[in-house]
Amino acid sequence: MSGHSASEMSRRKAQHLEICLDGDSYTVETAGTRLSEVHLVHHALPELDTATVDTSIEFLGHRVAMPVFISSMTGGSEAGYQTNKDLATVAQELGIPVGMGSIRILFRKPEVLDDFLLKRYAPDVPVFANIGAVQLPDTPHEPVFEMVRRLEVDGIAVHLNPGQELFQPGGDRDFSGVLDALRRFIDRCPVPVLVKETGFGINPREVRLLRDAGAAYVNVAGAGGTNWVRVEAYRQEDPVIAAAATEFDDWGLPTGLLLAAVGRDTPGVLASGGLRTGMDVVRALALGAEAAGMALPFVRSLKTGGVARAVDFGRRLKYVIGTAMALTGCSSVAGLRRAPLWVDSRLRADASALAAAWDTGDETR
Repeated sequence: MSGHSASEMSRRKAQHLEICLDGDSYTVETAGTRLSEVHLVHHALPELDTATVDTSIEFLGHRVAMPVFISSMTGGSEAGYQTNKDLATVAQELGIPVGMGSIRILFRKPEVLDDFLLKRYAPDVPVFANIGAVQLPDTPHEPVFEMVRRLEVDGIAVHLNPGQELFQPGGDRDFSGVLDALRRFIDRCPVPVLVKETGFGINPREVRLLRDAGAAYVNVAGAGGTNWVRVEAYRQEDPVIAAAATEFDDWGLPTGLLLAAVGRDTPGVLASGGLRTGMDVVRALALGAEAAGMALPFVRSLKTGGVARAVDFGRRLKYVIGTAMALTGCSSVAGLRRAPLWVDSRLRADASALAAAWDTGDETR
């Protein structure tokens, strides 16, 4: 694989983790999800036995305990390796899927393969690998497929991160041919492919394109969580580029707006990007997401209280999800996607405008 040396990649990944976890020194969350504009309708007569409420779903060939997955966070450094192992341990305890950091470094530094064998820590839940889409046009795909087999993962996430790359020192600049490469990659990949953004969102047209390309899931991964332009700006030695990054604090499509625009009936949609609470998850599910991803809340829980605290955070998520289901008369997660919603008028109008943009020729090319 072309690109940075293993040592440069390791240093970058270590810096990413440090910046994301040091909230006193760095501000990395700069926008809102707009999920607070979505409200489920309370049922005073839910007419169900709460013992029948089932928070489990099918995901990547497994029955998992709740519609939550631990999103890919980081990898490629000693701290990142340990974080991924701890997250896998948490996922196993909670019975939920977990993603690993980018496997790109394995092609530069194959001796760290052992640090990516997360199935030993999470044998009973889906584990998915992670790689950047921008590398696919110029990279032979077979070595990636072989690595997927060696890692024994249940899927692979391919991340789209043009915003981050444009502010990353030495980042990629050529994003041509990515969709065609993705089609070819998906067509031959031995495991299901999940396509995700890294925090600026995938618009409704692109969701359709990626689903048509064969993606098993499309994670809209909207704005509202970690702003990777801001993260990279903290690493910038060029003060002009670092200053330019601040103008992108509100860039991207908020997660709630994207879900509302894509629609509740679109299959294979996942949500992440600024989800921090169980109620955020419930709102994302009610808007049509099949499952919701989080990374930073789990990693921060690990930092403050280890695996035990991260497991407690996950248990809290499950209790909130199950309780919200009961209070809306839903015995299944799928029922949430049919539950009555009260959506603020501004979000409804913005979602309609966004969904209609490509039908009215308002797309700029």
